[in-house]
Amino acid sequence: MLERLSLRIRILLFFVLLAVGGIGAMVAGFWLSLARAPQVEGLVGALVQAGVFAGFIMLGLVAWIWLLFDTHVARAIEALANAIRARTHAAVDGDLDRDRARYLGDLAPAAAEATRSLIETRSALAEAVARETSRLSAEKARLEKLLADVPVAVLLCTGEHQLVFYNGPAVELLGAGGAPGLDRNLLEYLREGPIAHAYARLVDAGDPDAASDLLCATTGSARLLAGRMRVLRRTEQGGPPGYVLTLRDVTADMAAHASREALLGEVFDRVRRPAANLQTVIGVVSEAPDLPESAAMMPAMLDEVAALTGAITELGQRYDAGRTDWRPLAETRSADLFDSLRARFEAEGRALTCAGPELMLRCDGFELVAFFDWLGRRVAAEGLGQDFRLDLIEEDGPGAVLDMCWLGKPLNVGDFDRWLEEAVDPAAPDLTARAVLNTHGTEAWTELRPGGGAVRLPIRNARRATRRPPPVARAVVYDFDLLSKARNAAVADARLEDLTYVVFDTETTGLTPSADEIVQIAAVRLVNGRRVRGEVFDTLVDPQRAIPASSTSVHGITEDMVKGAPTIAEAGQRFHGFARGSVLIAHNAPFDMEFLRRHETAIGASFDHPVLDTVLLSAVVFGQTEQHSLDALTARLGITIPEEARHTAIGDTVATADAFLRLVPMLQARGLVTFGDVLREVRRHGRLLKDLNAKG
Repeated sequence: MLERLSLRIRILLFFVLLAVGGIGAMVAGFWLSLARAPQVEGLVGALVQAGVFAGFIMLGLVAWIWLLFDTHVARAIEALANAIRARTHAAVDGDLDRDRARYLGDLAPAAAEATRSLIETRSALAEAVARETSRLSAEKARLEKLLADVPVAVLLCTGEHQLVFYNGPAVELLGAGGAPGLDRNLLEYLREGPIAHAYARLVDAGDPDAASDLLCATTGSARLLAGRMRVLRRTEQGGPPGYVLTLRDVTADMAAHASREALLGEVFDRVRRPAANLQTVIGVVSEAPDLPESAAMMPAMLDEVAALTGAITELGQRYDAGRTDWRPLAETRSADLFDSLRARFEAEGRALTCAGPELMLRCDGFELVAFFDWLGRRVAAEGLGQDFRLDLIEEDGPGAVLDMCWLGKPLNVGDFDRWLEEAVDPAAPDLTARAVLNTHGTEAWTELRPGGGAVRLPIRNARRATRRPPPVARAVVYDFDLLSKARNAAVADARLEDLTYVVFDTETTGLTPSADEIVQIAAVRLVNGRRVRGEVFDTLVDPQRAIPASSTSVHGITEDMVKGAPTIAEAGQRFHGFARGSVLIAHNAPFDMEFLRRHETAIGASFDHPVLDTVLLSAVVFGQTEQHSLDALTARLGITIPEEARHTAIGDTVATADAFLRLVPMLQARGLVTFGDVLREVRRHGRLLKDLNAKG
């Protein structure tokens, strides 16, 4: 019972018992003394008075001693225990307060030494863990880089088919109405049968090195996927083991295979009948060539020959058209093809002129370069010509033609046919010129040209080249310096370079946040003092109202451009997720934030992020008397905004982000190191803009 009471209560009870015992002993002594002593008039009253007086003195003395003991012993012990517990379980690293425990003798120094030893041990352990974590993170980064470059989809799932890992190609394959997500069920994206059957077979086999090939289909787009599944070893926790699944899209391969099979069947059907009829007619004519009936059968025979020839011609054309459907030919820019060929010719002392439109050719660029380089060498070696020219001619249909021309003598057809059996590259003796033509499902032939000859090679698929798209960002982006950054400080106490920022901008239908609407939101992320180029948010927004011509003249966004774009509810929710856990930065932030906060109910999220405004930061660094527009600020910082990007959400966002990154070292030079330092300083410039971080 007493063990459940606190130390202070138990000590109090001890002193209460001591006081009660002392008074009881005094009363008992008085009673024994009066019982044995002769009765003296007035003695009893005097003794009672003395006893009461002594009892109060004893109670007061016990209470005083208890108070001292409670203050300097009981409370000190409890405080010391709480401090030790905090350092043991809450990772508090400060020294113990020995002053409160000064009356406890050597207990406080001993406890301080014990906690100091604990803290040092914990710090050493944390450093060891950090080193090991850094090593594992480096290995993890290398593995993720390898997986990011793997051309097939790679997925890791639990035994309940919950996604644990997926790479970039998996997003493209499984995008059934949305990208896959961690802890989502794989069977939401793939039909259950093949997956469940393959998994059951592998689990029943009990061999962790076994693998199962399977063919499955997506639930949304009905793509056909060829996969391989391998079950992981069972964990100590038990339960069904997880599995690794690799997938690749074979929809086009299966379609091409089915098309070839159908064509082959049609070949037999359409050739069998005319061939049988022709065989019959020829047999009759050969047996009695002089009969009148034989002469009458000649037109029938010619008809059958024409039908057979037409069928073979048509089927051959269809076969040629489908020969490249299954081959892994990439799209190659004609300019890149020309540059590679010129480099080859120049390295061998031969001149080559290239001409033609900018086209995207579906071809094997290496094989074509090797083919025309080989052709140029053979023509020059035979003394047929020099001064080579490669012309690219765009056809009316989907194809194009490559003409290799030269000044000199034309190439004989028979010689060219023999040449086609030669290897085009000494390093690849199996790659013959005819194999190159077969790869591309085409033929090549010689032609006579004024003053020389030529070889013509058609390319079956070609299209006009458009502007080069921006390079695709890697699926995995890392900054190894982040491993050493502190993560536990509050935002106000965090150093500026340790925080993650999202710089954003909006374009709107007008300048009145309470009445106008957003038509575009763009944002970029700043991590560890740099802009992460792969992490960009940029979307048009349907304002569900007219866009005034005056606004369109500023940002260039028309009503046709926002048709079908997400509404502010959807776009705002996506932007809120993009900005989660970061400090928001904008130029004239109250304007943009008021648009967003007005729609918080529809968005279903609150924009309660810390906010910095580059207008106020500019005022801190350059003074309030300067101009603080984005143009003026970027001009002072030497940042150029391309004219076509000005007054676009993404253009102004990038400019604001670059401006902030250049303002940070200037702020630090003024002693404004933490977010709190900057916040206190910008509040001195509050007459410029409203402070969005103020409470209430």
